Amino acid sequence: MKIVPHQVNGIRIAEVISDESIITNVEEALQLLVDLYYQEFDKVILYEKNITQDFFDLKTKMAGEILQKFSNYRMQLTIVGDFEKYPGKSLKAFIYECNKGQSVNFVANLAAAF
Repeated sequence: MKIVPHQVNGIRIAEVISDESIITNVEEALQLLVDLYYQEFDKVILYEKNITQDFFDLKTKMAGEILQKFSNYRMQLTIVGDFEKYPGKSLKAFIYECNKGQSVNFVANLAAAF
């Protein structure tokens, strides 16, 4: 795992890059969040390919638990990926609602993450 720091308009952004899965459960997400929080990052960019598929199955409630942790720490999160491949209206509605706010966003490419 590699953390690429970015600075945009005074906001410290951590882009997390890996060839393997980084988040397979809520505890791993929390550990990553805390590590980046104490490095004084304001925002995290994760790639959809590095998050377990269970996150995108809303029945597991994993997405809600992880996003609540980011909210509690007031850490913005952007997930970059192709979300059209996931079936179901619930996930699409969830992504739509998240993208209306500024805490959590789902985007198609890195350029949109900034």
